[in-house]
Amino acid sequence: MAERDLALAAAPPSQEQPGLLAPAWHTIAVLVFLFGVAALSAWRGAASPVGEVSSYARIANYGTVFVWEWLMVAFIAWGVRRRGHSLSDLIAGRWATAGAFWRDLGISVLFLMCSTVVLGIIRSALRDKPNRAVINLLPDTLLEMAAWVVLAATAGFCEETIFRGYLQKQFARLTRNTGLGIALQALVFGACHGYQGVKSTVSIAVFGLMFGLLANYRQTLRPGMLAHFLQDGMAGLVGRTALKHFNAG
Repeated sequence: MAERDLALAAAPPSQEQPGLLAPAWHTIAVLVFLFGVAALSAWRGAASPVGEVSSYARIANYGTVFVWEWLMVAFIAWGVRRRGHSLSDLIAGRWATAGAFWRDLGISVLFLMCSTVVLGIIRSALRDKPNRAVINLLPDTLLEMAAWVVLAATAGFCEETIFRGYLQKQFARLTRNTGLGIALQALVFGACHGYQGVKSTVSIAVFGLMFGLLANYRQTLRPGMLAHFLQDGMAGLVGRTALKHFNAG
């Protein structure tokens, strides 16, 4: 017995990867839905199946995206619960103190500053400009702006949960490689924005890669959620005004 105990103590730790967050069929269903919405959006030239340019249609667009993103998060929560996990496990922690929030906010602002430089270089090299689908989505009225802020908050929470919380970790476990998990979710993230055009899809995939690296480095989605919300929110609130000034000039 003593020799057996010594042998077990000397044995190297197991290198077996942890099990999947959810059944494989669940991940396939998530991908089919995401690619289906992406294909429909690219076909209609908008970020949702509505795709018109009136104020009513913009609000309808925002509402459509709001609903499907929360439905997807609910489906993911149901799937990971089947394996004994929860959304809290995907997000990895909450703000226990005000100091923790301000630290993550500072990290998110620094991340946005760095990513803006990187993406600016990529977009300049690709000569990438917003297409009509993106311009049509930008809010114009106060009501649209208020709805946009709600949508940006939704995107910050839901998209980080979907791509960096679920897909990135699930891909890493499927491939037994953290780097591949980060890269694969970034490719899916870029593809889901195909309505913005091929060039923008490339830069958005790089953006997704940077978000993935941030989530992996911090081991939490909190800074990425804040950064995602700030980026989307400011892009919508400032974008329409910037376009008007540009066209006026």
